[in-house]
Amino acid sequence: MDDAKFDYLLRLGDNALVLSQQLGAWCGHGPALEEDLALTNVALDLLGQARMWLSYAGEVEGRGRDEDALAFLRDGAAFRNLLLVEQPNGHYGDTIMRQFLFDVWHQHLLAALAQSSDGRIAEIAHKAAKEVRYHVQRSAHLVVALGDGTAHSHDRMQGSLERLWPFTQEWFESDPVDAACAQQGLAPAAASLAEPWRASVEAVLTRATLPMPAAIGHQRGGRLGVHSEYLGHLLAEMQSVPRAYPGARW
Repeated sequence: MDDAKFDYLLRLGDNALVLSQQLGAWCGHGPALEEDLALTNVALDLLGQARMWLSYAGEVEGRGRDEDALAFLRDGAAFRNLLLVEQPNGHYGDTIMRQFLFDVWHQHLLAALAQSSDGRIAEIAHKAAKEVRYHVQRSAHLVVALGDGTAHSHDRMQGSLERLWPFTQEWFESDPVDAACAQQGLAPAAASLAEPWRASVEAVLTRATLPMPAAIGHQRGGRLGVHSEYLGHLLAEMQSVPRAYPGARW
């Protein structure tokens, strides 16, 4: 088994899976019907992407675990998602800002992965990129609408940005997994996405009249299995039925 490739695929799948679960919690609770439906559609897009990444991860691992086993039968310490995606939904501005910051990075990452030396990775990335292009347009539009809206909406969005900013640098740090995959041409070097991401984010924040926070310290650990308590609560809900009825079939 290629350990680095397996771990990298888990990271991709876990990011999509956890964020999909987060957005699904808004179903029936969105601030407007249109937003309720839009968030649910984004959640379904991400869930489909998670299935593709985790399915491939199971094949690379070669131990008989499919995407369901990897999604529902791993404990929190075995998850490799970024800390950003497990942060609480909070108010709607928190959810939208979290989505925007992730979407922009996700778009740049998928564009690079579409050039992967691994044909399967390139194929999945190419398909996912079409969906994420819409995700970015939507979340960026909402950030501008709320940031450049009323004084109240502006202040709430600025607060969301300040709270989430420390979680946005983890994805640019290289570790042995990133380095090995970059060396093989499977994935881009983690640091190579930093400047494109920052430029894209800054352009939208400028339109939204939201000052970009100072880069002072950041949180890390998610990609190594060190998570916040929020992931434990999320997995307890997401995995409850498969854990209670192992092997059950519809």
